[in-house]
Amino acid sequence: MSESPDTYRVSDPQALKAVAHPLRVRLLGALRLDGPATATELAARFGESSGSTSYHLRQLARYGFVEQDPEQRDARERRWRSVHSYTSWSELELGGSPEGREAARFMRNRQIEVLVNDRERFESERESWGPAWVDAAGMADDIARLTPASVKLLYERFSALIREMEANDAGGPDVQRVSLHLAAFPTRGYGR
Repeated sequence: MSESPDTYRVSDPQALKAVAHPLRVRLLGALRLDGPATATELAARFGESSGSTSYHLRQLARYGFVEQDPEQRDARERRWRSVHSYTSWSELELGGSPEGREAARFMRNRQIEVLVNDRERFESERESWGPAWVDAAGMADDIARLTPASVKLLYERFSALIREMEANDAGGPDVQRVSLHLAAFPTRGYGR
């Protein structure tokens, strides 16, 4: 699968295990979505101590996920930023060790948690979004008979289409951050 140059391709199970920590994955997500922040700002956001967030940010930095922001607003503060916008890994490559399988499983479960939280948040705020967003939001599922190569191509085209539409919509008056998920797992017994 071709990837964006802004993607961190994890091949070391230790690196994926490092980001698979529940607080670290949330810290990284916050830095990716909302931009640079200090450990203190992140601590307040997530109800943690600044010592805890500082430690976990240093662990993320150790494995190349975050770095100190070179554009510090104040010489006395240490702002952190995400190094990449995306993280990817090979299930096959990391599946060679128990810790790799465990970290990949945690990350897949985390992706599902994000999907469920995004859906629940939308449902609770549904009326505030207006008719256009209520009509556009939702989920779909399908079952198709595909080869592994076709599934990989589907991921590539899905990602390329997202980037294309994002570029087309840049600066539009009704642009919002949209959570998009694509999952593909082979199944047996569905009769198609």
